Amino acid sequence: MLESEIEKTLIIEVKKRGGMALKFISPNLAGVPDRMILMDDGKMAFAELKAPGKKLRPLQIKRKAQLESLGFNVYCIDSKEQIGEILDAIEKR
Repeated sequence: MLESEIEKTLIIEVKKRGGMALKFISPNLAGVPDRMILMDDGKMAFAELKAPGKKLRPLQIKRKAQLESLGFNVYCIDSKEQIGEILDAIEKR
């Protein structure tokens, strides 16, 4: 399965729940997560999409830690099966 297939599923599932999965691009800061997930009531998280079994690169691990130190949740998603559980967790926050 390709990373792009997982990303498309994430976008669809977030929309079904009334949220937005925005592409996150930071021209001056490499290694940021792929998507910002915005849900009702101001709930937000970041998601890095990977092909099944692929791991975060060292710079991505650093950015994840930086965002988490600011209080944001950052998820690494490498399968379609993870998406529902992750969205549930974001909505419960």
